[in-house]
Amino acid sequence: MSAILACSSSILYKTSICSKLVLHAQQNGMSCPKPNPPFLTEKYEKSRSTDHGHKGQLLSPSYSSIFQCTSNSECNPRFQNVPEVISHSSIADLADPDENNEMARFAEGAKNGNLIPLYKCIFSDHLTPVLAYRCLVREDDREAPSFLFESVEQGSSGTNVGRYSFVGAQPAMEIVAKENKVTIMDHEEGKSIEKIVNDPMSVPEEIMKGWSPQIISELPDVFCGGWVGYFSYDTVRYVEKKKLPFTNAPEDDRNLPDVHVGLYNDVIVFDHVEKKAYVIHWVQLDKHSSIEKAYYDGKRHLDVLLARIQNIESPKLLSGQVNLHTRHFGNSLKKSSMTSEEYKKIVLEAKNHIIAGDIFQIVLSQRFECRTFADPFEVYRALRVVNPSPYMCYLQARGCILVGSSPEILTRVKNNKIINRPLAGTIRRGKTEEEDSLLQNLLLNDEKQRAEHTMLVDLGRNDVGRVSKSGSVKVEKLMSIEKYSHVQHISSTVTGEIIDGLTCWDVLRAALPVGTVSGAPKVKAMELIDELEVTRRGPYSGGFGCIAHSGDVDIALALRTIVFPTSFCFNTMYSYKSEKKRQEWVAHLQSGAGIVADSIPDEENTECYNKAAGLARAIDLAEAAFVNRDS
Repeated sequence: MSAILACSSSILYKTSICSKLVLHAQQNGMSCPKPNPPFLTEKYEKSRSTDHGHKGQLLSPSYSSIFQCTSNSECNPRFQNVPEVISHSSIADLADPDENNEMARFAEGAKNGNLIPLYKCIFSDHLTPVLAYRCLVREDDREAPSFLFESVEQGSSGTNVGRYSFVGAQPAMEIVAKENKVTIMDHEEGKSIEKIVNDPMSVPEEIMKGWSPQIISELPDVFCGGWVGYFSYDTVRYVEKKKLPFTNAPEDDRNLPDVHVGLYNDVIVFDHVEKKAYVIHWVQLDKHSSIEKAYYDGKRHLDVLLARIQNIESPKLLSGQVNLHTRHFGNSLKKSSMTSEEYKKIVLEAKNHIIAGDIFQIVLSQRFECRTFADPFEVYRALRVVNPSPYMCYLQARGCILVGSSPEILTRVKNNKIINRPLAGTIRRGKTEEEDSLLQNLLLNDEKQRAEHTMLVDLGRNDVGRVSKSGSVKVEKLMSIEKYSHVQHISSTVTGEIIDGLTCWDVLRAALPVGTVSGAPKVKAMELIDELEVTRRGPYSGGFGCIAHSGDVDIALALRTIVFPTSFCFNTMYSYKSEKKRQEWVAHLQSGAGIVADSIPDEENTECYNKAAGLARAIDLAEAAFVNRDS
């Protein structure tokens, strides 16, 4: 089977090449892959190829939308006359019997909801998430909100490749908040409005209340569409308005958004175990005059997405070549938001507050800056090599680009179960299994590390308890070891069941920011951070991730995250690669250290530098692999 095979688990086109290939695969014990998602809007329809015969082109596309619908669900009031729509003669004129069948299923789903996915499954052995992203977003288009999320899951012996990766571009809607001013950009309607609100997170929350998404068992039980973006550290000021007002925040020298989320109805989900990809387009019925029009518009949209990601010869993706070992990199930090002496001074001030009993612990950070001719996407590709982590992120947002490799979740909600995973206590990996085990035992028996971790577990229990049913909060895992490429951490897991009537956004409000980046007691520690740190943190120590149409949440803590400020919509720094001439980018790398009563200022300052230098290794690797190759 030389061409890309796309197939539906429910429909085989009897007269198509695709059906013959599928039948051949089934006779030989091979499984039929499920649908995969890209994303594009009408501006790409003109460039869509109509020649379905070239190598790599999808053969005889089919569309799947199989629903698990209950008979007692309420019908969508806009489409009550479903039987009339199904029997309409125009459908028979336009579609073959199998397509009529799909249309009928689509109409059946419309009885029970107003948000329905069309999807396609293709073999992904010809396509990587990195290449798929570049197929959808041009190299020079850094004003386009988009994302690439990947994962390296952790096993007892070290790193394993994560099963799923996610790619998205061209959101249907964006919500950008700067303090209390919110800009809502509806790209499908072609309009933008601004408003003043107390809590910007209430805007997407209200929009979600109007959704009734249909659940499809054939799609993987992971993020398949919804809100994607970041929430800055300063998002907490929408919740703690009296104690942490924006007027008390440090200097805002970058003017970055406090919240940016996009509504992604087009998503590609890569399944690396089964070597297939799901191309998904969510159809919002309320934006169409009839079910028939919604179905065929959605089908055409999916055609465009499929054609776009299959044109793998169009994007230029340098392979990159490095002769040096990555351990040699990491010396490109040039500037900090404060001098070493200034940082050590605020550490001493924090210790005085600890001795006075104001707080038990506080995390103080500083922001480093370096400049590079490597493109942010090239830096992301290098970061995947230098520091593989459970939450790899390339996120183009309004005002900045985030390149991250976070080891830790900020919060997760799955089927109304809240999950918080404090990660605190760190030691390096050993060069041998024996040394690795010895270092692990040293970490677990370090009283200082254990005390700090226990305190953060208590903070996690408090955060989860604020939005959980009484008696449902549990510590499911206490002080286990998680191993990464260069370090190992102490980890615990706190869970709870969300209170009836609360939403996933309430869980996010309760979690931001976690104690591992603020301190204890949390609010008092953040008040002192406002006094001691010299600039706003921005995305650092906030979160990035996704809120699914279903209400499930997966937000990573924005640590080990490089921020590349851009100027689009906001008056900040911006550089780019134009034609063959490279321009210089400004990269911000922020890191912090947990301060306790016996902290030594010199050591805490060194810890900040070492953490940032680890990120800088990715920039240096990108320079060696891509920039030096151009010169």
